[in-house]
Amino acid sequence: MTAARPRPPTDAGATHAPPRRGLVARAIYTCSSLLVRNLALLFYRLRVTGLENVPKTGPLLVVANHQSHLDPPLIGVSFRHRNLYFMARGGLFRNRFFAWLIRNLNSIPVGEGAGEAAAIRTAIGVLRSGRALLIFPEGTRSPDGGLQPFKRGTWLLISRAQCPVLPVAIEGAFDAWPRWQRLPSLFGHRVSIAMGRVIQPGPLLEMGDQAALAAIAREIEALRRGLPRRRSGAR
Repeated sequence: MTAARPRPPTDAGATHAPPRRGLVARAIYTCSSLLVRNLALLFYRLRVTGLENVPKTGPLLVVANHQSHLDPPLIGVSFRHRNLYFMARGGLFRNRFFAWLIRNLNSIPVGEGAGEAAAIRTAIGVLRSGRALLIFPEGTRSPDGGLQPFKRGTWLLISRAQCPVLPVAIEGAFDAWPRWQRLPSLFGHRVSIAMGRVIQPGPLLEMGDQAALAAIAREIEALRRGLPRRRSGAR
């Protein structure tokens, strides 16, 4: 049975507006992006396809598979004309300096002591303010490089923010930095990123949660399988 289409959100006042980004934060993001992009080209020969699919303005929920700690920075620098916001584990904010840095890189803490409900409200506020937000619906890094089941939090953002969804796939990051490896390998691996076509929220809302998440997962998996792979053990 097809789930009923959610009503337009009426709790706009309950969302948390994203913090204003000052000159220092913008400079940190720009300089960090330039540095990471050059390092990614040097060490991983980063290849990005589908940039023409990225809307230049307006709210955008970027949904990607999660292979390693490399995913957020590499996907982030692939968006040449847009700055991304990120959902990050609350544990990453324990170190005061690192917390200051990633906050200036548009990270929103979630879980592990950070208020999850507050993080969701902030994320919705980011989207409603016309910005782009990157999430990893698997919730954690893949144990084998393949796509894992999606968490329902993704549906919460889609149904509440009702904004376009951009499926993105990354491949090669698992080889470069699998979850059991303490530090990344810097040479001998290539990382590729593919950006699919934007999915409007209307059709997803009409599908209902399970069917919509399955449709997004299929899009990401199709993109991932179209990228060059050197890995032998991943699905």
